[in-house]
Amino acid sequence: MPVHGQLDYAEYPARDLDATRRFFTDAFGWAFTDYGPDYIAFARDGAGLDGGFYRADLAARADRGSALLVFYSARLEDTQAKVEAAGGTVVKPVFDFPGGRRFHFTEPSGNEFAVWSEA
Repeated sequence: MPVHGQLDYAEYPARDLDATRRFFTDAFGWAFTDYGPDYIAFARDGAGLDGGFYRADLAARADRGSALLVFYSARLEDTQAKVEAAGGTVVKPVFDFPGGRRFHFTEPSGNEFAVWSEA
């Protein structure tokens, strides 16, 4: 049930919807619903937030001013291995920051995300 004033949905561009779907399914266990040939949606159950990917020749990158969605992981290195095995590319290797450690990656359509852990 949506809550007034809370973030509820995130949308990202994707050059290759099939590759993006495979990546998030393999790396994070997400499930998708197709809404026509140019849009796929993911559900809060697997992602923590509802959202979708729309077909576009764009990519969301933090260095270009895009917002950065950050995953939490209890086992950072294990998550990095799954990201890489699923076809993701680490663009910022694991580094320390106040509160923990994290790395940044891009998925097959070029969108940047990050993963953090306390330890």
